Amino acid sequence: MITPSLPLPPLQPLRLPWLVAAGVEVAVLRLDLIDPLVSGNKWFKLRPWLELARQQGALGLISLGGPWSNHLHALAAAGQRMGLQTVGLLRGEPQATATTEDLQAMGMTLHWLGYGGYRARHQPGFWAPWQARYPGWLALPEGGACERGVQGCTDLKALALDQLATLGWDTFDGWWLAAGTGTTVAGLVRAEGGQRRVHGALAVPPGQGAERTVESLVGQGGVEWHDASRGGFAKVDPVLLQFLHETEAYSGIPLEPVYTAKALLALQAKVAAGYFKAGTRLVFVHTGGLQGRRGFLSKPDTLKSHILGR
Repeated sequence: MITPSLPLPPLQPLRLPWLVAAGVEVAVLRLDLIDPLVSGNKWFKLRPWLELARQQGALGLISLGGPWSNHLHALAAAGQRMGLQTVGLLRGEPQATATTEDLQAMGMTLHWLGYGGYRARHQPGFWAPWQARYPGWLALPEGGACERGVQGCTDLKALALDQLATLGWDTFDGWWLAAGTGTTVAGLVRAEGGQRRVHGALAVPPGQGAERTVESLVGQGGVEWHDASRGGFAKVDPVLLQFLHETEAYSGIPLEPVYTAKALLALQAKVAAGYFKAGTRLVFVHTGGLQGRRGFLSKPDTLKSHILGR
């Protein structure tokens, strides 16, 4: 099995001027430090599948994503370490990115589905030809959005609680994290069981699936949604990039523009609007995904049109 490079992702205080001014305390659960390749929440969503593959003696794992997919990147690395074959079904037409080059270097076989073929991933029978082509392999939903992924993400609550004393906290009031498929949000909602509010900062525009996914997996309630998409998935703008660079420089915590920076910028807007009262304590989940920033930040002063996969 994969052994994370750190036994416990650190819970670090985030002291930014706009938080200090509002009297709101935030600590970052640094899942980006779990492992250099199987990074962030991807480890927690993949772990139950890796354990199932070992139990069943599966030959490999198949999943989906875009040409900058953090999910596929983590899956390829995990498969390489475990001696499992991996297949990636990719959105769009064949293209070379730093991520797809990594995927192939880690032994993943790539199949490009085009855009129409990728949109069909939710249709009945989508998986049948792939399971016929790769019999005995495990098929993972896009982004790990399923019951096993949710169950793996329930562990995040204990990781935070085990380290509260290092901050001088006895408890906290809620969670704030970026949401793509919504799987990690669902895991925290289940773990909390209504005790704390989970704030999901949508990296995709509202109504495009994350909310329905969470409701189907853990029911209604326990989550409050906030639009962090800034007009579309993987869209960036000068305000976002400036915020990302300034926050990194001040905090020393690396971010990426698709999930973590957008989620923090959305939190800043809520704090500025007085949404959270002074004395509120939040845990911000750093969901990793730093490998994908290569598509945006290789030229920090230039907005790029790459569309990142989940």
